[in-house]
Amino acid sequence: MLDIRTDNLRKQFGAVVAVDDLTITFPAGTTTCLLGPSGCGKTTLMRMIAGLETPTHGEIYFGDQRVTRLSTRARNIGMVFQYPVVYRGSDVRANIELPLRAEKLSKAERTRRVDEVLDLLEMRHAADADIDALDNGTRQKVAVARAVARQPKIILFDEPITNVDISSKLQLKRALKELVTRLNQTIIYVTHDQTEAMTLADQIALMKDGRIVQYATPRELYDRPNDVFGGWFLGNPGMNFVENFARTIGSDGIVNSPLFAAPVRLSGHGSEQLILGIRPEHVRVYPAAHAEAVPARVVNRAIVVGGQYLVTLQAGDATLKAKVAAETGRALGEAAWMHLPLERITLFGADGHKPDIALQAINPATR
Repeated sequence: MLDIRTDNLRKQFGAVVAVDDLTITFPAGTTTCLLGPSGCGKTTLMRMIAGLETPTHGEIYFGDQRVTRLSTRARNIGMVFQYPVVYRGSDVRANIELPLRAEKLSKAERTRRVDEVLDLLEMRHAADADIDALDNGTRQKVAVARAVARQPKIILFDEPITNVDISSKLQLKRALKELVTRLNQTIIYVTHDQTEAMTLADQIALMKDGRIVQYATPRELYDRPNDVFGGWFLGNPGMNFVENFARTIGSDGIVNSPLFAAPVRLSGHGSEQLILGIRPEHVRVYPAAHAEAVPARVVNRAIVVGGQYLVTLQAGDATLKAKVAAETGRALGEAAWMHLPLERITLFGADGHKPDIALQAINPATR
């Protein structure tokens, strides 16, 4: 196993900065997803790690070895691309075995490795199938199997399930999840699909404009985004954002807001102009009056995945979306009651970043 480290890594294409002075370490033996919208720099970063792009400046290390100027072949990595790379006119076993022959491994060792990866990807039944007779999704599994069978210390995946049909996509995602769980290799996986990243990654590097804006576990990234971009990009729909949610903020930090049934207190230090963020599934909605809830108007409601309802609510000047259970959604009329649990709220400053500040309930005895 090797970690991957970049030191002030930068890549420019003319005036365009694709990767912006990036210093980060991807730990050995972990799966890191580079996640972000198109054009954020994730594929360029992966291609520099692979040796397919030369950095404008900065260094890349595999463990203690500087590899910045090494060829792709000399880096001893496995790679899987968006489109399946297979050798036509041969069967599945021969496709997987070919690079092992180049390494001059014994026949017994080649057979052991091929059988192992065929079992891992549940492909033993297709070992003798003609590669030309397979669908795109199965060919991509063969490409994955070939990269894994080589047993490189590092494997790079460049959006490997983007260009397969829906059915194959689900199968391949399950296979990749099993694969990354059992492998003891360092994996970098590029995707723009948050579901893939949340499913497969130990850590996610969320990218925007050539920078990594947050590097964290999937759960931490989802629950505690560092900035508005992270809250917006993750989730379907993304986080609710409410600017100017406070009617007044006293010198003692006490906040009066139409979003809360009682005053709350700001604790910590940060921006005076605050944005309230909360995910739709954390907004609690009731058909009738409820303790701690405030009245709201139901603007819209629609059934979404899993039979849940996505409800749009208006409370004061604020509009928020809430994901609620089917029975709650069906019971709602034009009016509802809404509660925003303080522990589920993230505050952001006017610059979009999270300050050292939070909302707390007020103990009546200490008011």
